[in-house]
Amino acid sequence: MIRRAAPEDAQRLTSLVRTSGAYRGPYAAMVAGYDVTPEYVSRHEVFAAVGTGNRILGFYALILAPPELDLAFVADDAQGTGVGRLLMEHMLTRAGEAGLSEVRVIAHPPAEPFYRRMGAERVGMSPPIPPKVIWERPELRFALP
Repeated sequence: MIRRAAPEDAQRLTSLVRTSGAYRGPYAAMVAGYDVTPEYVSRHEVFAAVGTGNRILGFYALILAPPELDLAFVADDAQGTGVGRLLMEHMLTRAGEAGLSEVRVIAHPPAEPFYRRMGAERVGMSPPIPPKVIWERPELRFALP
């Protein structure tokens, strides 16, 4: 089930970000100390995929102006089960309902193939933002009908 995230979910969303296996090794600095705050959840379009026992399996955060997929995470043990696809389909539906014509994504480099499978096209590269992000990141766009 996908539901709107609530401010009280913020700590669980933060935990999902900080424990992501995709951000180990050289990428660890990017999520170290990162917080998804209750205010952030209240202010943006944040939706969570929830499994049994109300466990959050993944989430995304869509910023409407300017249109950008700001965050998207799936729990390590839920990857490959279709949760990410469901979240992206939901995000694109929400973006369309909001009247957006496109959604920008500055992707974590290992996630680019996933976004491309979901229909995003690479439009460039985003430069590093030291000290936490010391690598270039693919910039992609989802075009909406």
